[in-house]
Amino acid sequence: MDLQYQLKGGSYYLYDMSTPPSAVTGERRFRLKTDTVAIAFDASTGELHQHGDPTRIQSWAMGARRRLRAAGAQDSANDIVVVSGPLPVEELNKCLGIQGYCRWMLKRLATLPHGKFNTKPAKPYASASKASSTV
Repeated sequence: MDLQYQLKGGSYYLYDMSTPPSAVTGERRFRLKTDTVAIAFDASTGELHQHGDPTRIQSWAMGARRRLRAAGAQDSANDIVVVSGPLPVEELNKCLGIQGYCRWMLKRLATLPHGKFNTKPAKPYASASKASSTV
């Protein structure tokens, strides 16, 4: 599977890019639609475990930590990190596609832009004072 998030209308859509688009609409069916997204990973290695709806990911992380602690793996349980919110789509897709990228993203989390705002600077308006005159 080649998963990729896209931001449309203020919501995150998860697509499997390996499936062909519909012959009728030309669009792929989305696998998930959510207002905010969460990712669960190991802080030490950056290994991605789960991603998707924040409620489901938090629930998965609590269960995984509980099972690891019951098995005596306290350090592994404490290593699981969940990051959620309006994350930049580019960062999410890098987490899905690049092994260990989550660890690097975690270090930069405080400096990342809000995921639903336009992160590109706006182009300045053309000056209206440039009136052409022909004589």
